[in-house]
Amino acid sequence: MHRRQFLAASAAASVASVSTPPAVSLAAPSANDRLTVCVMGVRGRGGNLLSTFAALPDVEVKYVCDIDENVLQARIENVHAITGRRPLAISDYRRALDDPSVDAIINGGPDHWHALPAIHACQAGKDVYTEKPDAHNILEGRTMAAAAKKHKRIIQLGTQGRSGIFQHSAIKYIATGALGKVRFAKAWESSRQGLVKKVPDSAPPKGVDYDTWLGPAPKRPFNRYRFHTHWRWFFDYGTGDLGNDGVHRLDIARWALETALAASGEKTLGPPTSVSAQGGKYYFDDAQEWPDTLIVSYDYAGRCVMTYEMRLWTAYHMHGVPEGAAVYGDEGSVVIGNRGWRAFDRKGKQISVEDGADNTIGHARNFLDCIRSREKPNADLETVGQPSSLLCHLGNAAWRTGRTLHFDAKNFQFKNDPAANALLTRPAYRRPWLLPKLADV
Repeated sequence: MHRRQFLAASAAASVASVSTPPAVSLAAPSANDRLTVCVMGVRGRGGNLLSTFAALPDVEVKYVCDIDENVLQARIENVHAITGRRPLAISDYRRALDDPSVDAIINGGPDHWHALPAIHACQAGKDVYTEKPDAHNILEGRTMAAAAKKHKRIIQLGTQGRSGIFQHSAIKYIATGALGKVRFAKAWESSRQGLVKKVPDSAPPKGVDYDTWLGPAPKRPFNRYRFHTHWRWFFDYGTGDLGNDGVHRLDIARWALETALAASGEKTLGPPTSVSAQGGKYYFDDAQEWPDTLIVSYDYAGRCVMTYEMRLWTAYHMHGVPEGAAVYGDEGSVVIGNRGWRAFDRKGKQISVEDGADNTIGHARNFLDCIRSREKPNADLETVGQPSSLLCHLGNAAWRTGRTLHFDAKNFQFKNDPAANALLTRPAYRRPWLLPKLADV
């Protein structure tokens, strides 16, 4: 059954504050209206971002930056095929920061390379679109947000669901108060992933600047299963699948939960007060360090609970979707996946459904529009991206310490837990890639 026309008069007043993403304009701009960007870290998701931004008529991709020459040259040709222009190939993003014509940095690099380019870009007067999660650890994310605030820059996190048309529709439905009193939400990943093979260390491939790829991380021998694609499964570089895919689901779950509370006239949540995690490497006997099976519980001062479930070894789905978020009230529930959402009444009967698709291009458009308007983007780092990424970092800290952690949101510290507080940042940053210290962090 298709979505009921609930957005009529009964919903109009209650959803007025929930924005709808604008349609993407493909009208040809004048040359003077173009925004000039550098796209860095362009192998995987970054390659998709490069194609997305290059296809927008009001963007000039002036620089493409990567430490792998083989990837870099291929991406230069991709941009040429899309735009008819060849951008400049660089291996050091700081070259683009020195160019006054560059308006923004688009960063698709690994988690351990999110913070420094964003901070340096803010200091250079550039805006930033960076992939999720916010950073490798909590202190980096906070420093990024502080740099954006200090230098009055725009930072959009790549949680594109915040610009999704069907996601906004689901939030509008939740904002009507149709779910009643809400006290629980959950997010999950139940897609099967492959092994991270145990292979010997080796020399880096020809054309790869491996030392720069390591950046602030400790010096280690090259291993092809700690490099392209697989870096996210290792403590030095990634945040596990909780930070990889989980941040998308947790962001939607948090958004839905806070919308439901607001619909009942309740205060917003803020960060959780306690976090616990159980799980481990229960299925794959491989090289990855992060868990393949995980449950995280977030308690919000006794007001409500949110959970995250991860099973990287199942081929079947939860609630009919491989990865998603759900929010539950005493009058009904809503399930939001990657391709739409469904609403259920208090008896579990489906009463509404809407299909949709990824809106990365709309998320990119929102970022460009906010560069011009100086308004906060849909996934503004300080107010949206960093709070949702924080959930991933908190869950990982709880899992690594093996105990319930009590979080002091005012001071961004774990209460009476030095071992957990040691996970707020790296033990050390490798020179010259030191994390800047800002006064208000």
